[in-house]
Amino acid sequence: MIPFIQARNITLVFSPKNREPVTALKDFSLEVGKSEFVSIVGPSGCGKSSFLNILLGLIKPDSGEIQLNGTRITGPGQERAMVFQEFGLLPWRTVTANVELGLELKGVPHLQRSGRATELIELVGLKGFESHYPHELSGGMKQRVGLARALATEPQVLLMDEPFAALDAQTRDLMQAELLQIWEQTKKTVLFVTHSIEEAAYLSDRVIVMSSRPGRIIADVPITLGRPRSVRALQKDPAYHELYSYVWTKLEEGLAP
Repeated sequence: MIPFIQARNITLVFSPKNREPVTALKDFSLEVGKSEFVSIVGPSGCGKSSFLNILLGLIKPDSGEIQLNGTRITGPGQERAMVFQEFGLLPWRTVTANVELGLELKGVPHLQRSGRATELIELVGLKGFESHYPHELSGGMKQRVGLARALATEPQVLLMDEPFAALDAQTRDLMQAELLQIWEQTKKTVLFVTHSIEEAAYLSDRVIVMSSRPGRIIADVPITLGRPRSVRALQKDPAYHELYSYVWTKLEEGLAP
């Protein structure tokens, strides 16, 4: 596999004023292939979100580097987009206007960005809600808008930081299935941070297990379950339960002092 994303020996230290420095990541290295769906699991505070922010270009590591398709990442770029746990929609803009935001900031003409927004709104299952405002939408619908907005600028990499954590169980299941359908259609490279082993195993090609702070990779687990997948089928599959148990064991090892 030729790495599409390559993180080499990333170390990140936070130095709050009047407090001891905190090492969030230490010698963190990861390779991700083009169109791979990779999930990252680990205890709270282990640097999962920090790594996504480094990859997004919002934080610079203290040492090491990340390359995307052979080019070093030194700041934000339109080839990367983030979907957050908090929906981050602008309340005064309609669904269409929220989806168009990135294209508008890029100076894309109105008709072109409107057409792109219409395509994506249909892709995420929100046709008929184009003129609704965020306060008129459910949590799952808001997250669909956030996903459409992230896809609008046609990024090569989709970064997702616990995007479904705030949703109820039924909506989360629906959004996971929707995300897989969209991923299969678009073939984006996805890095997905989650606390849920079940979610990681269901969605991913690989699951990266991180230790407690300072974060480092302690396991890189290939998910050999066939696709397409369904939650109900996996729950009856012994291979799924073996994977779950293995990842859980590695997480426990990562918590050990």
